[in-house]
Amino acid sequence: MSDISIRKPAIELLNVSRRFVSPTGKSLTALRDFTMSVEEGEFVAVVGPTGCGKSTTLNLVTGLARPSAGEVRLMGGPVDGIDPRVGFVFQTDALFPWRNVIDNVMTGPLFRGKSRTEAEDSAKRWLQRVGLSKFLHHYPHQLSGGMRKRVSLAQTFINEPEILLMDEPFSALDVQTRTVMHEELLRLWAERKASVVFVTHDLEEAVALADKVYVLTAGPATVKSVYTIELPRPRVVSKIRYEPRFIDYCKTIWEDLRQEVEASYRRSSEAA
Repeated sequence: MSDISIRKPAIELLNVSRRFVSPTGKSLTALRDFTMSVEEGEFVAVVGPTGCGKSTTLNLVTGLARPSAGEVRLMGGPVDGIDPRVGFVFQTDALFPWRNVIDNVMTGPLFRGKSRTEAEDSAKRWLQRVGLSKFLHHYPHQLSGGMRKRVSLAQTFINEPEILLMDEPFSALDVQTRTVMHEELLRLWAERKASVVFVTHDLEEAVALADKVYVLTAGPATVKSVYTIELPRPRVVSKIRYEPRFIDYCKTIWEDLRQEVEASYRRSSEAA
């Protein structure tokens, strides 16, 4: 018998459905027969029409929501509550406005039982890595949007997550700042090699960052198609957008996605 163990995917959603009751008492389905697999160290992007259930998939992985049917697994085991191996970067900054930069970044290690000295040393190292060593004692309202996102990345990566979930984290940034943040994220990810699920409405962002792009149907969401992005790494996002293969991926996936966007628009118009 071989003693070579079979590596399990970092994240698995197996035939998952998620239903909930609206404030008016109506039963709604967010996900239907949804299956997705993310390998260890893989960067997966998820795109789909507005309101199709993309963020719901992240809530299932975190344990904040439970599937109505099917199974969600992390590192081969079932999801059972909040898992400390999972890091989450939100669309809006999850920074405490009454704490300065270093105190915000120290929050995770302190919560996990590190001493204040250990937490402070680690926070200083991470803030140096994201280029904010000169802003340790600034407060969130004193920072630009891009700088706050860098604090958020340091705040997440300091906990050394094995799984990183990102819900449209750069959508509020201008185009130039977003490109800088893409390259910052790829640099940190290359060092840590966490398994990433990145939800976005921006197809070019998905293709530039990911190893695979999942296209979801109009709600209730299920997986319509999966594209493997065979662009070499490391990637320079500011340059890769002009490469013919990048443009071809965007055109092909958009034709697939456009059908679902139009279907979602028709449904919302009929409902109105």
